[in-house]
Amino acid sequence: MTAFSNDSSSIVRGMMLMGGTMLVLPCMDAIAKYMANVENMSPGQVTFYRFFFQLSCTLPFLLLLNGRSAFSAKRPLMNLLRGALHGAASLCFFAAVKYMPLADVFAIYFVEPFMLTALSAMFLKERVGWRRWLAILIGFCGAMIVIQPSFALFGLTSLLPVLCAFLFALYMFLNRAIGMADSPMTMQTMAGMGGTFFMGLMILIGTKAGNPDFTPSLPATAKGLWLLILLGVLSGYLHLLVVKAFRMAPLSVLAPFQYFEIIAATILGYWLFGDFPSLSKWFGIVIIVASGLFILWREQVRARQSELAA
Repeated sequence: MTAFSNDSSSIVRGMMLMGGTMLVLPCMDAIAKYMANVENMSPGQVTFYRFFFQLSCTLPFLLLLNGRSAFSAKRPLMNLLRGALHGAASLCFFAAVKYMPLADVFAIYFVEPFMLTALSAMFLKERVGWRRWLAILIGFCGAMIVIQPSFALFGLTSLLPVLCAFLFALYMFLNRAIGMADSPMTMQTMAGMGGTFFMGLMILIGTKAGNPDFTPSLPATAKGLWLLILLGVLSGYLHLLVVKAFRMAPLSVLAPFQYFEIIAATILGYWLFGDFPSLSKWFGIVIIVASGLFILWREQVRARQSELAA
């Protein structure tokens, strides 16, 4: 993996890039909610278009940059699996935002860093002390505070963000396990292929099973088509900006900016759909964010201790 720059100006640029990207990313989910609730498109179909248009917008640039070697990925199967996992996580998220407020879904989804920490401890044998395990437990308690009233209203649907978080943690775990042998553009394009193929298969299976969340359809309006294209463009290039940010500044500096997504999701949810978290949900959100930031702080402490011991 390419190391980030130690230059302070580079770190500041990375922070600005990460913060700006995190504020824009929830627009993808607002588009998905609009397509499901206003354009009456199934979450499965919206997810398919997300990856199809992501592939369509990144593939030409990959071919332009790399020519015949565009598909010579060093780990093609792993990259396709990454795309399938990302597709499954996006499906759960888009299905959740169809029925639930954006801010609620994001708040519950942010148990993902806790899951990733646990996976890394169990399978990569990364050392996780009792303080971080306690923070993971407290973070899950915060998620339960957000889920409880949502479960009363939406039933098992309120658990979809948890499943999304687990699938995305597996996706991130795979990134950490295999490293970055391929370029970010190659990885994004291969992920687009994996997500497109996976969602095409899921639509076939879901349609056969008669599940309305997989009903195949075309955009009903020109506005809907342009929004789906925008969804793919945002998906393809915002994640490239995240990769760029992580090459400009360390993970411990940039990771807290992920919580900007909750801010943007709350604003978009209120502005577009009239949703605003209740006081109890804000309490749960604060617990989740505080637990996540504590884990990041402990990671910094552990890194400094390792440097001093070396």
